[in-house]
Amino acid sequence: MRKVTRRGFVAGSAVAASAIFAPSVLRAEGTVIRWGEMLATTHPQVQMIDKIAAIAKEKSSGRIDIQSFPNGQLGSGKDMMDAVVSGALTFTTDGAAAIGALLPQLSVIEAPYLWKDAAHMAKVGASPQFAAMNDELVSKRGLRMLAVTYYGKRHLTTGKKEVKSAADMEGFKLRVPPVDTFRAMAEAWGAKATPINFNELYLALSQGAVDGQENPLPTIATAKLNEVQKYLVLTGHIITPRLILANEAALKAIDAADRAILDEAIAEGVKWQDTELSAQEAALVDKLKTAGMTVIEPDVESFRKPVLEQVPAKFEEKWGKGTWDALAAL
Repeated sequence: MRKVTRRGFVAGSAVAASAIFAPSVLRAEGTVIRWGEMLATTHPQVQMIDKIAAIAKEKSSGRIDIQSFPNGQLGSGKDMMDAVVSGALTFTTDGAAAIGALLPQLSVIEAPYLWKDAAHMAKVGASPQFAAMNDELVSKRGLRMLAVTYYGKRHLTTGKKEVKSAADMEGFKLRVPPVDTFRAMAEAWGAKATPINFNELYLALSQGAVDGQENPLPTIATAKLNEVQKYLVLTGHIITPRLILANEAALKAIDAADRAILDEAIAEGVKWQDTELSAQEAALVDKLKTAGMTVIEPDVESFRKPVLEQVPAKFEEKWGKGTWDALAAL
């Protein structure tokens, strides 16, 4: 992990971009990959980056140097995606719905109630729909999705109110990521969708700017949201993928042997992360309960029904006709 200020990052962006796009002969000493991440260093996703870095460094005899910038050091998720587009960053990791800002149809991969379980979601990476979206992302934005990782099953938390069904969400100020599908889901429940960047979430909850939020259990735990939220409501409304996003020109500047090493390291790291996150997820309900949260098992169907009645139809034009059904049938 490396530390850098946002000001320093912005000031160095042009220099970094120049280095990424410089001819490989000028970078014969090795490949430097700058990887920005919103999550805390204790999260399996950040630990995955460190593992990928160690594997790549060892297998390349030090030629591949992956530098990790976690914990929102470089700004919001959007800031980092924009930096990957410009070449100031080589990699970032984010949700499919957030990356949908760059290619709208991608948000379907993180749609509520689409996937049955993590194994079902994992099939998307080998699907023709995903390949087509990846090709379009490269063509339009110069970015490539290198891997799909499991980020967990998302649940609600609330600060003061017991939520046992969607009816209890009427007028509830729910923090959601700044993503249209998440807003539509919250509104289908009758909640007031309130977009807030993740690195501002703890403060917003502690000050009562919002009534609650939704995230996977490992994210709730590593961000210590249990300190500012009383109730954990096991809605399981989204099985979330996170995607490794890379600057395509930077990838092409890596020689074939080192690119193969990098791809192998990413595959190993993703496999470890998915296993580790699933293991943590299985134990975290009891841990969060022990830490003081009250766990509620709500009427899940009351949450599911209005979302499926409204959201797929609302976004069919954006996602492409038949895309939802094709992915659900994988």
